[in-house]
Amino acid sequence: MRIGHGYDVHRLVPGRKLILGGVDIPHHLGLLGHSDADVVTHALMDALLGAAALGDIGVHFPDQDPAYAGASSLSLLGRVVELLRQAGWQVGNIDLTILAQQPKLRPHIPQMRQNYARVMGLPVDCISVKATTEEGLGFTGREQGIAAHGVVLLQPLGPGAGPG
Repeated sequence: MRIGHGYDVHRLVPGRKLILGGVDIPHHLGLLGHSDADVVTHALMDALLGAAALGDIGVHFPDQDPAYAGASSLSLLGRVVELLRQAGWQVGNIDLTILAQQPKLRPHIPQMRQNYARVMGLPVDCISVKATTEEGLGFTGREQGIAAHGVVLLQPLGPGAGPG
């Protein structure tokens, strides 16, 4: 088994959508980035790639490449899952934490979990998504950005093992 940790942060700005876990969340600010800037999915992808020693999302999806401008992070996640399978790994479980003062994310977490389960071919009960504020402290507390941490467990694919 292997464990991976991922971290990402994006600045909040006007004029952008707020996409977290593949969910378009109503908010007056959105995340700045080359792709859809889904900070949660980026942390997840980095955790997955790190656990398999396959680099990071910048290696596989460079932000200078116009092919990834505005790209759906869920679509990129599907490509990461395929890379893992090719390397002989399957995901055991996922634990994600979102650090955001606003908006309140609890109502959106079930859909995030469903999105990840669908893309990764996992049961929903293998995917944890949590959100926390930082009590007004730091850049997330001042609503300047949103950060996310991801921790994953990878297991070797067994003989005849399928997705997930």
